[in-house]
Amino acid sequence: MASYDVNKAAVAHARKLIDARQYVLDSDWGDVQPNAAAGNAYLESHTWDEYAQWHLGLTEGANDETKARHAFVYGDFRRVHRSGLIACLYRAAEWRHRDVMRAAYELLEYLDER
Repeated sequence: MASYDVNKAAVAHARKLIDARQYVLDSDWGDVQPNAAAGNAYLESHTWDEYAQWHLGLTEGANDETKARHAFVYGDFRRVHRSGLIACLYRAAEWRHRDVMRAAYELLEYLDER
């Protein structure tokens, strides 16, 4: 099983988006979650660092500037989705990635306080 580090830049980016009210409170994550094609389209006009800001986890040992390096996407490359944070929380909890789980939970709490 892969191991993940919390992507602190992604946590900061999510907080910034929440502060700017760039979030969706009610969405079906299965419908709005970015797929591979959306990730490719985003990378055509953005840097890998910008792509990374949308992922709460960084896969340990994976090469930089690869999709395999980035895990636990929480938004649609424009806005934070509450359902995306919940999906990150549950997936991280399911596989016992405690640090990512904690980061997702804290962001969810931060969003709900707004």
